[in-house]
Amino acid sequence: MSPLEITLRDQTRRHFLGRCGLGLGSIALQSLLQDEGSAAPVRIDPANAMLPRQPPLSAKAKRVIYLFMAGGPSQLELFEDKPRLRELTGQAPPPSLLSGKRFAFLKGTETLLGNTRKFESYGECRMPLSELLPYHRQIVDDVCWLRGMTTDVFNHGPAKLFMNTGFQAPGRPSFGSWATYGLGSEARDLPGFVVLQSGPRGPRGGASLWSSGFLPTAFQGVPFRGQGDPILHLRSPDGLTRDRERRFHDAVTALNRDRFAQTHDPEILTRINAYETAFQMQASAPELMDLSQETAETLSSYGVESGKPSFARNCLLARRLIERGVRFVQLYHTNWDSHGGPGENLNADFEKVVHDVDQSSAALILDLKQRGLLDDTLVIWGGEFGRTPMGEVRATIGRDHHVDAFTLWLAGGGVKAGHIHGTTDELGFGPVEGKVHVHDLHATLLHLLGFDHEQLTYRIQGRDYRLTDVHGHVVSEILK
Repeated sequence: MSPLEITLRDQTRRHFLGRCGLGLGSIALQSLLQDEGSAAPVRIDPANAMLPRQPPLSAKAKRVIYLFMAGGPSQLELFEDKPRLRELTGQAPPPSLLSGKRFAFLKGTETLLGNTRKFESYGECRMPLSELLPYHRQIVDDVCWLRGMTTDVFNHGPAKLFMNTGFQAPGRPSFGSWATYGLGSEARDLPGFVVLQSGPRGPRGGASLWSSGFLPTAFQGVPFRGQGDPILHLRSPDGLTRDRERRFHDAVTALNRDRFAQTHDPEILTRINAYETAFQMQASAPELMDLSQETAETLSSYGVESGKPSFARNCLLARRLIERGVRFVQLYHTNWDSHGGPGENLNADFEKVVHDVDQSSAALILDLKQRGLLDDTLVIWGGEFGRTPMGEVRATIGRDHHVDAFTLWLAGGGVKAGHIHGTTDELGFGPVEGKVHVHDLHATLLHLLGFDHEQLTYRIQGRDYRLTDVHGHVVSEILK
């Protein structure tokens, strides 16, 4: 072990308990982990945390695009046609199906609510799709449909945290942070983990959804704006040439290194890396955001409108980001919260949010496939939970949060294409086969990236933590 590594290790020991790891940014903690028996230490150069690393296992996926539908899309209006539920609309649900269940807002007097959308089966896999998803018909045989998803948490903020971090309270690393912690990034002039947002507001849970938690801060998600400069104040001031700015950054870096030599605070190394990435982005970001380089056919296929920020634009930016080596791109789109009432009804409001994402989600898959990127890019589409088979009566009828059954799809990166996994009961209350818990999903995603979910750990506060906590198993049935 080098003197620098010993110094960093000892400094980490001294500061560890007092700071409890939150915001520590201690890239050099890996030296300590290697000495103290972490299950699978990730070897990180403290001064270059994002250098690309090979996973310990064979990986089918090299990068991830996560399309997060914030608010919980109704699987009953999109992916699950339930004729029996329609027949029983207006009747009380069977008490046996409600026993032991908890809901966010239902009072116990609500009745069953069948969907009113027309469904047909498409593709060789014969996946049922609602009339609201005309573009998804093009990709039914390119994606893997998980129709038995379950989760533990029924309120939005905690449920989003659970889906992203494996835990319902803030403070744990997000999936994107775990991925970049394990793999680094191939992008030298962009962050390894980028977040893009669209819709009427940000997702409940905010920055904690893409936080690095107790992992070094180098691995947290970096929010980009959907147009213009991706990060405010990134451009150089007028009159400052590239050469002068390079000298300025070199001077600041030298001062930071002097400070590090005095304090041995590993967060200073993270700051040096962040400054250098920002400097490189001044050259790379304008080219990234300039969609004039894309053909009119491509822009039209995604549904991008010139000068208008949108989920469609973000999908196209996601493809451009992974082409430039970014490891993990996550898109959040709101508002899927269909309780009923102003802005949240199951009619025009729901139709709008589906329209916002249908074309561009499908276009992304087809574009990646055409460019040869889909095989080793893992794409995820879904929200934090589903919607109840009972109606919720507000100003209009909607559906409450449902944790026991919802639909999510995956594409590329080693999952079976055109595969339907899971079946729910005739009313859509819960899976009768193919149940996949959030922890199982996380274990499977890490497996596709080349990691045993029980081995990718980080030691803090006397124990090894992992994305799946003490749960989860790989869903081998959906793997190629």
